[in-house]
Amino acid sequence: MQQLIETIVKPLVDFPDEVRVDKDENSSRIVYKLFVHPDDRGKVIGKQGRVAKAIRTIVYSVASGHQKKKTYVDILD
Repeated sequence: MQQLIETIVKPLVDFPDEVRVDKDENSSRIVYKLFVHPDDRGKVIGKQGRVAKAIRTIVYSVASGHQKKKTYVDILD
């Protein structure tokens, strides 16, 4: 899942080498934390959050078929 998120995000940003995805897992959920360069944050979030929503939709749909835990994506600096 981390590789999927990176594959989606890297073409969108100006600093692809600074894209990092961390996984935080506990007994009931998995949170993927996406870190990008501060100048790229707006590109990943998109106008009115549309890009971020699209990324989350893709990740949630893939995760629902593979994992039993709830999956979340957070976008951070």
